[in-house]
Amino acid sequence: MPATLATVASILKEIYEPQVREQLENRTVALKRIERSSDGIETNVGGKYVTFPIHTRRNSGIGARNEMELLPTPGQQGYNAGRVNLKFQYGGIQVTGQMVELADKNYQAFSNALDQEIKGLKNDLGKDLNRQVYGNGTGTLATITADGANTVTVADTMYLQLGMQVDIVDGTTLAAATPTVKVSNRQITAINTTTGVVTYSGADGTAVAGDVITRTGNGNREWTGLGAIIRNSGTIYNIDPTLEPSWAAQVDTSGANRAVSEGLMISMADQIQTAGGKVTAIFGNLGVRRAYWNLLSQQRQYVNTQEFTGGFKGLAFVTDQGEIPFVSDTDAPKNAMLFVNEDELTLYREGEWSWMDRDGSMFQRVIGYDAYEARMYQYSEIGCHRRNSFGIIDKLTEG
Repeated sequence: MPATLATVASILKEIYEPQVREQLENRTVALKRIERSSDGIETNVGGKYVTFPIHTRRNSGIGARNEMELLPTPGQQGYNAGRVNLKFQYGGIQVTGQMVELADKNYQAFSNALDQEIKGLKNDLGKDLNRQVYGNGTGTLATITADGANTVTVADTMYLQLGMQVDIVDGTTLAAATPTVKVSNRQITAINTTTGVVTYSGADGTAVAGDVITRTGNGNREWTGLGAIIRNSGTIYNIDPTLEPSWAAQVDTSGANRAVSEGLMISMADQIQTAGGKVTAIFGNLGVRRAYWNLLSQQRQYVNTQEFTGGFKGLAFVTDQGEIPFVSDTDAPKNAMLFVNEDELTLYREGEWSWMDRDGSMFQRVIGYDAYEARMYQYSEIGCHRRNSFGIIDKLTEG
């Protein structure tokens, strides 16, 4: 009987191409827009928090009088102070002792494997921070609509991934400093993107509609993203818009989805301009981008891609104040356009991503195991200095 590939498979050598074929979407559009210049980054962030002053009220001591009438009571400008507390971000890799031993016998194999892990971690950290740019600080990845046996059904699976370690958090406690965790540190083992059913490992837990899924331990630990900034209520940076009405974003919402229209977009740009701000970019996901492109096509307007400052390309929204780039991002929330004043955003950070090597070594032995681990960290937070120059049009029908 002749030898076949099946009979000699156990002794054949496996040949791997040197390049790993990427299957994941790693673009970080919003994060790069914030970092587009050094003006958007502040590294002088030592101390408990960063404080920035804001001008909130005009002098009320102004008035017109007739002869010999009492003059207006002198007034003064109104100010408040915002506080930015840094958030602490981490990521880690682990290698086995057996892999380390390859350094003595096959340095290239060890180097390639380690480089791939480090590169993958950096990509993953960037991608997660790009998601946090759109978040509200609570760490919410998905909102639960129904519970099942070792499963939950969620409203949207876009931020969930196979293998992700997650918690199920009581949705009524998201405003607390430490939200209540109902199901802790479970791994996502299956995701049905059509039905929204998510399967997790371990013992079955109990959830109710309105509970949320977060990365394990991330409840109320993430950046203060656009989901918190672009609201007309809610205290952020220690400033409450009920006490300082000018500290509120512009919100255009609806009970049901509606078509994208230039009227809606012009109205939002006008609201922001009336508040004294400006729009430097409009963010939307691919579905909203398609809807806007279809609108321009139907009106036979110029729809070629425009190149804007910093090398970014996108569709343009034309106003009497000039062109505003429409920037599409796969991590942007669905059914919404976000009107952003990037000049009023600052990424406060103690420094770039760094390896935790304060004791002199990047790798630390995992006690009790033949393995070593290394961790990266960054202490950072997004700051917004003029909340009323941001806006959102939500409940839009995607194309």
